[in-house]
Amino acid sequence: MAVKLVPKLVFRSIDEIDGGRLAACGIRLLLADLDNTLVPYGVPGPDDRLRAWRENLRQNGIDLFILSNSRKPDRTRRFSEALGVPFFGHSGKPKRASFYKAMERMGASPESTAIVGDQIFTDIWGGNNVGITTILVHPIRLGNPFRALRFVIETPFRLLGKRN
Repeated sequence: MAVKLVPKLVFRSIDEIDGGRLAACGIRLLLADLDNTLVPYGVPGPDDRLRAWRENLRQNGIDLFILSNSRKPDRTRRFSEALGVPFFGHSGKPKRASFYKAMERMGASPESTAIVGDQIFTDIWGGNNVGITTILVHPIRLGNPFRALRFVIETPFRLLGKRN
């Protein structure tokens, strides 16, 4: 099971992830966690930085799809619509179903799909379970003490991922 918790790639933030590099690796669909990956918790809409990053993906032939575990489906919907990308809210990661449904909806295979997220036990574990490329980023904010503790518990797996 430990291997399922190790990300393939590790970046400090999404800003370091270049669409050209992903495309060169055959990635055509990038699933992305919302909270603490794309923006801090509670941010209602995308900023110019995120819009530019999404445009870089688009220019390199990569579709962005938000796959969020947020229990606030309206927030995920509003955010995704403002960014102009498809989404699944309250997706149930790390369960496989939402990953497969997103790939099916976008016409992508596991070989051409990656996920970027800030959590080992949802984003990375789920992505590795369906055979897609997994990309871990540092959480934008640790927030409450539970998240800080989880980050500490995840540290060994974070260190095993390939640094970029």
